[in-house]
Amino acid sequence: MSIIAYTRVSTSDQTVENQKQSITEAGYTVSKYFTDEAVSGSVQSSERTGFKAMLNYVREGDTLIVTAIDRLGRNTIDVLSTVELLQSKGVKVISLREGFDLSTPVGKAMLTMMAGLASLEKDLIAERRTAGIKRAQSEGVHCGRPIKATSEQVHELIARGLSPKAIMNELNISKATYYRLV
Repeated sequence: MSIIAYTRVSTSDQTVENQKQSITEAGYTVSKYFTDEAVSGSVQSSERTGFKAMLNYVREGDTLIVTAIDRLGRNTIDVLSTVELLQSKGVKVISLREGFDLSTPVGKAMLTMMAGLASLEKDLIAERRTAGIKRAQSEGVHCGRPIKATSEQVHELIARGLSPKAIMNELNISKATYYRLV
């Protein structure tokens, strides 16, 4: 009967230290931490290295602590199936932020609602991002990869007598980009 913790951050500039501190401050003495760093919550739990290791490690009677449900994932179905899998192994799952034990009937109901809200939040973020990109594009801002070369630059170098290969080297562009710009 061990207390296990799973922590996850989405980007490489984030750290799991705040999550570990929250778990300690909540009064839990964790025997083993499992971590996924720079892994989005949209990546299924079964595809995360740290999460897979944790699943292989936990045993019946263990308690898994997470700081929030969204650490398990942002897809409602994935979160629910993950919790069900853990419970089928006899593992108790506790989420600190939401403040409930996911193995109780009330906890299961709350989990369903919270996982749905996490999924909704992810979809809303995507909508806002898309709207922001469209607005920026309408204002003439280039979105996406940086532009390496323009058609004008290529035609200027052709006019100066450079070969296609020399132009590709000069502008550091691929053959496909060269012919698209010509």
